[in-house]
Amino acid sequence: MTRNPLARSRRTTAGLGATCAVFLIIGLGVGGFGLPAHAAEAPVGLGTAGSFAVLAGQSVTNTGPSVVTGDIGVGPGTAVSGIPPLVQVDGALHVADAVANQAQADLVTAYNSAAGRSTVTDVTGRDLGGLTLTSGVVEHTSAMQLTGTVTLDAQGDPSAVFIFKAGSSLTTAPDSTVSLVNGASPCNVFWQVGSSATIDTGTTFVGTVMSLTSATLATGASVEGRVLARNGSVTLDTNVITRPLCTAAASPTATPTPSATPSATPSAAPSSSPTSSPSSTPSAGAGSGGNGSGTGNGNGNGNGTNNGNGQSTDGSLDTPVVPTGHPETGLGGDAPPAGPGWGPLVLLGAATVAAGALRWRRPRRVHLG
Repeated sequence: MTRNPLARSRRTTAGLGATCAVFLIIGLGVGGFGLPAHAAEAPVGLGTAGSFAVLAGQSVTNTGPSVVTGDIGVGPGTAVSGIPPLVQVDGALHVADAVANQAQADLVTAYNSAAGRSTVTDVTGRDLGGLTLTSGVVEHTSAMQLTGTVTLDAQGDPSAVFIFKAGSSLTTAPDSTVSLVNGASPCNVFWQVGSSATIDTGTTFVGTVMSLTSATLATGASVEGRVLARNGSVTLDTNVITRPLCTAAASPTATPTPSATPSATPSAAPSSSPTSSPSSTPSAGAGSGGNGSGTGNGNGNGNGTNNGNGQSTDGSLDTPVVPTGHPETGLGGDAPPAGPGWGPLVLLGAATVAAGALRWRRPRRVHLG
């Protein structure tokens, strides 16, 4: 029996093409062309606690001419002292009333939300000073320390969220700084502290501090954000605390239930041109964008403000940039790395399939004797 070389050539080409097609699917579906493996972090919803610049569970104590912009509250405790000389701007004082108690309840929810976020960058055993961090969740499993400057780089994304989780305390050295660059917003920086926070003399701090126990600001320290303590006291000494102008992140809302009653007049024929893109009108609920997170009609236009003074004073050229979850920094965290680079393999497979197709179109004539 005489073998047909043309049939053999076709079988070989078809098999090779099928193999390359499999690799093409793997490259597209699994490799992801090196896209990041973790989704953008959502901001922590503060609820009614968002209107407070200072909130304590037991007492609020002040010494010297502190200036606080935003609400001040305590609950269920009732002890408040040092007002005046403390000057309060654009806010009210709530002492163990319904507003303060609800804010404390919302603070518990916010604290637990931050504590439950998956860690992207683990800095256990390291000082935050000298690091440049991109958005994500940063965790120190024991006492978190800041000596010098930590730079938070939003990389041009004003909705970038930074969440810090301290296993026990949070302490800054005198004259330390939290610096925001490239669009980072104080509305999107959160510090979840497992015990107490101490912001030392002259420190320029940014973000919402949520302490399980107490928070203490030493002389001359400033906070662009909030100082919130669940169970203990907030202690101030000639400080400036400015609550940022943010739209509070809304709590998740239930998905509306579709009507069970069908339309009385069904369409006579299906549409010949189905919509290929989603509606431009967002669904009702919460959205994020701008410099904060949006609420209400879900249009995603946050009203937060940028920190115009958040440029690094040292130029940050010599500061190591720490992308969240990057395997070469020593701060890898728990997030998986980005997918492998399948691009060359995909191109090779596509080229081989194309070559096989050309060969199919131009078969050789074989004369069988």
